[in-house]
Amino acid sequence: MNRAPIVVPEDRSQQPCSWITLPRRVMGIGILGLTLLTGLVFSTASRAGDWPAFLGPTRDGKSDETQLVEGWDEQGPRELWRVPGGIGMSGLAIANGLVVTLVQDDDAQRAIALDLKTGAERWSTELAPAYINAMGNGPRATPAIDDDRVYVFTGDGILVALATADGEELWRHEPLTELGGREAEYGMASSPLIVGDRVLVTVGADQGLLVAYDKKSGDLAWSTGSDRAGYSSPVVRTLGTGDDAAEQLIAFSATSVQGFSPDDGSRLWSYDWETPYDCNIAVPLAIDGDLLISSGENHGTVRLRIERTNDGWGAREIWSSQGPRAMLRSEWQTGIQLDGYLYGFDNVGSAGPITHFSCIDLASGERVWQEQRFGKGNAIAADGKLFATTMDGDLVLIRASSEGYEELGRATVHGGTRQAPALSQGVLLVRDDQEIIAFDVRQ
Repeated sequence: MNRAPIVVPEDRSQQPCSWITLPRRVMGIGILGLTLLTGLVFSTASRAGDWPAFLGPTRDGKSDETQLVEGWDEQGPRELWRVPGGIGMSGLAIANGLVVTLVQDDDAQRAIALDLKTGAERWSTELAPAYINAMGNGPRATPAIDDDRVYVFTGDGILVALATADGEELWRHEPLTELGGREAEYGMASSPLIVGDRVLVTVGADQGLLVAYDKKSGDLAWSTGSDRAGYSSPVVRTLGTGDDAAEQLIAFSATSVQGFSPDDGSRLWSYDWETPYDCNIAVPLAIDGDLLISSGENHGTVRLRIERTNDGWGAREIWSSQGPRAMLRSEWQTGIQLDGYLYGFDNVGSAGPITHFSCIDLASGERVWQEQRFGKGNAIAADGKLFATTMDGDLVLIRASSEGYEELGRATVHGGTRQAPALSQGVLLVRDDQEIIAFDVRQ
């Protein structure tokens, strides 16, 4: 299979949060932009095999698909299609054979929808003027597909509901204007979260850290919490154990992680976690009723016990690994939890150029193994394997095993990305600076 050459510069400028503009690859068929991380759906009617929002149906980067490939050669898995996109940091959402992401052309931020089987464009909807930011242009957040609607959040913080059938705009809100806030320095990155009949985003406004709207009418349901937005996205996790176990809405914001009631937004607890440049980005994970958070900028990782107290709920450390020698410093990537272990990218320094790939024992917080200088990237898990993309353009298949690092395949097949792949019906989707690419990863 003939592929256009990939041009990778020898060094990249270092930026806070490592918001690095990726190299461009000339294909002669259009320019697609870079990608970030963020978006999710809970309580939606997605089908088995769908990937309806950022990091999949449960916002933890895991798919239950099986019978997937056991490896590939230097050509990579079989390519199904490759189409141009546009600049941006949005991930890929997939439901009912429809792929939706956000892109930017010279004039505007857009939502585009593609056919999963063919890559053909179904529709394209203009959302807002082009978003320009020194840390990278274009929208950041990943769409959330929910039945006949898709919810998108632009780089300048506009929440829009669209019809999945044709991209028609149904309603929109500008929460920063409406609730008295200001745009995060590196852009608004919260991917919409569906909880029951509401859609939520993190905005960090004066009148609320989180805001919830009725997903059908767009009416304001509530706003809650206080902090700057940071760059993570809200998530629902089941926390606590036994009779005390309960679903909680979690916001990982600029200086803290907080728990709220998913029903009315009332705050349950808060834990201080201030990271330089507000770079709390990775999504919090539930670990046997506990909560795990991780940040780069030499901050580290902590496992928290979320438990009932005389006053309601509280958070206390089970283990913590922080500072320059921390076991894991997740720069933007959400680690993958499998069978008591966490597989993740460990960035050295303050948005430094060196990133290792590590396996952490979740019980103790100790490192089990580390593949040094793996490189910056992102990953998802399915069928006992990790599917990883890198900013150098590689697609890597790794055995998910605590026994050691085992690479099953590596191929240079895209132009470099910071976003994780998306997986649906045996089709692995990758977005780089210019294109959206589909691979057949079935056995």
